[in-house]
Amino acid sequence: MNNINDKRIKIREFTDLNVWKEGHKLVIMIYKITDKFPRKEFSLMDQMKRAAVSITSNIAEGFGRQGFREKIQFYYLAQGSLTELKNQTLIAKDVNLITNNDVVSLNNQLSLVHKLLQGLITKSKTFINLKS
Repeated sequence: MNNINDKRIKIREFTDLNVWKEGHKLVIMIYKITDKFPRKEFSLMDQMKRAAVSITSNIAEGFGRQGFREKIQFYYLAQGSLTELKNQTLIAKDVNLITNNDVVSLNNQLSLVHKLLQGLITKSKTFINLKS
């Protein structure tokens, strides 16, 4: 449909995916928040940054794969990194490395990325079922 009211966007690159865009926002949030950590907390800071980057990296890699089974495998890896980051956020909160406001912002963004990632996985699974 070439109708002006047609709001569908052609997905050409992984950067066109809403889940990647929101995941990228999460990465930036993590970098800004963890940059405030004291040096002695380098390990947790590094783990949080790596987990956040892993989310968007696995989404990008999955997007670049040809088969939907392979795509889903990488999307599940992204979901695992997202869960890891949720855990690390709780740790950072419990040892008073992040403010309550940062916790709320991070949890909102983590939930949004999780929801979008679940949608991408579900949609990708429908393509497998169509081919079966």
